[in-house]
Amino acid sequence: MKDSKSLYWKLSAYFFFFFFTWSSSYSLFSIWLGQELNLSGSATGIIFSVNAIFALCMQPLYGYISDKIGLRKNILFFISILLVFVGPFYIYVYGPLLQYNVILGAIVGGLYLGTAFLAGIGAIESYVEKISRKYGFEYGKSRMWGSLGWAAATFFAGQLFNINPNINFWVASVSAVILVAIIMSVKVEITNQELEKADSVTFKDVGQLFLLKDFWFLMLYVIGVACIYGVYDQQFPLYYSSLFPTEALGNQIFGYLNSFQVFLEAGFMFFAPFIVNKLGAKNSLILAGFLMALRIIGSGLAVEPIGISAMKLIHALELPIMLIAIFKYLALNFDTRLSSILYLVGFQFAKQIGESILSPIAGVMYDSIGFRYSYMVMGGLVLVFTIISIFTLLSTQKKQRLTCKYRKITTSYIRR
Repeated sequence: MKDSKSLYWKLSAYFFFFFFTWSSSYSLFSIWLGQELNLSGSATGIIFSVNAIFALCMQPLYGYISDKIGLRKNILFFISILLVFVGPFYIYVYGPLLQYNVILGAIVGGLYLGTAFLAGIGAIESYVEKISRKYGFEYGKSRMWGSLGWAAATFFAGQLFNINPNINFWVASVSAVILVAIIMSVKVEITNQELEKADSVTFKDVGQLFLLKDFWFLMLYVIGVACIYGVYDQQFPLYYSSLFPTEALGNQIFGYLNSFQVFLEAGFMFFAPFIVNKLGAKNSLILAGFLMALRIIGSGLAVEPIGISAMKLIHALELPIMLIAIFKYLALNFDTRLSSILYLVGFQFAKQIGESILSPIAGVMYDSIGFRYSYMVMGGLVLVFTIISIFTLLSTQKKQRLTCKYRKITTSYIRR
């Protein structure tokens, strides 16, 4: 019980400072690209696309290594060390390279950001979820602190950006130093059975996942629903700030709004497990999809700051439900030995594939037809794929059927 409580607080603190680091350096990323580096919407779309490509390259690798090493903390320590250099990277490497050559800068930035943040978050979330199952604490309550960390950073990000964008980057590096100290203090007891279970994971096991049609139906939901909200969020701060008399005022108000939204998100993250347990994993994913469609379409219909701010705040309910539901859906319907691979490939990897395809298309749409009509198109797509997923995702009653099928695939593991 004592170990459980200690680990909960340490991993919650890790979530807090990881998201604080991420938010400090990334929450105003599109504004930094557009206002500080003066890049076009198309160029920004290319950069986000390259980031997504590098993230999706890292996610299967992170997933396989995470399941192979089990409860050991090697990946989290690697990510923490990498993030210590985030400030100097943005200021002395990334920014100058993007101004010299967008493609070259995008490649270098994509490698760093994809490894440290965009793929790293999935590895961290899947690790903490494993620990929560072992030590009996609710994952959502630990992940809540990540939302608080993001909110704490974004509360000041807009003001600091108006003074000097580089301040946010230096703050991120200082926060990452704390991350290193936290992960060094984490001690997890690993039994021989857990070591053997982790060692039993093979590339063949991973390959067998792709023979399951239900795995592909899950990826369809992720690409058609989850990835579009990621594309929507990419350049939203730039559009939001344009609705105000000055960009500086818009940046500052967006910082306040984003902070308020993430504080709400943290609160809903606490209650999301109760909602998901009540509705079931599938119905919760469908609910998240409908909320997402409402938010994106509503952003296109809103014509003034108050209306679009209200749409932005729907994210605070939608994300916690989706995040908790996806972990429960995977645990209910697939082999838990492959929990990291399932989350990083079945959710994060598929999401990044969709974003890498749609980001440049969205950038062109923003430049040609504007943000409002682009949001209506994207929201319509989310609505269509959510309706399709009602008929393709697994319900609780179908769990036993899939479990039986999957047991045949994992016979080699059982014989061990």
